[in-house]
Amino acid sequence: QVKVVESGGGKVQVGGSLRLSCAASGVALRILHAVSWYRQSPGKQRELVATIDSQRGTIYGDSVKGRFTISKDDAKNMVFLQMDSLNPDDTGLYTCVAGAWGQGTQVTVSS
Repeated sequence: QVKVVESGGGKVQVGGSLRLSCAASGVALRILHAVSWYRQSPGKQRELVATIDSQRGTIYGDSVKGRFTISKDDAKNMVFLQMDSLNPDDTGLYTCVAGAWGQGTQVTVSS
């Protein structure tokens, strides 16, 4: 059974940074076609934040390009999302997808 658990969310002020982590079990990340982070912001549709795709490389949503960095550690079976220069529009529930969907971790950016 694949299980994905996110951590690292919290409250941060505008301009701050957070690093989200995603621990996967029951599947080896190195065999997955892709691992991703999505977010669900209030009043908005769920959107793709970032993906590491084995064929297409690293892909970012337009709103986070240049500010967020996705990475993964196959040895630790973990996926990370470094988020810098945060703004209120980045507020939302961030969910990792690595063979399965996690429950998400909440990020709140206040001005």
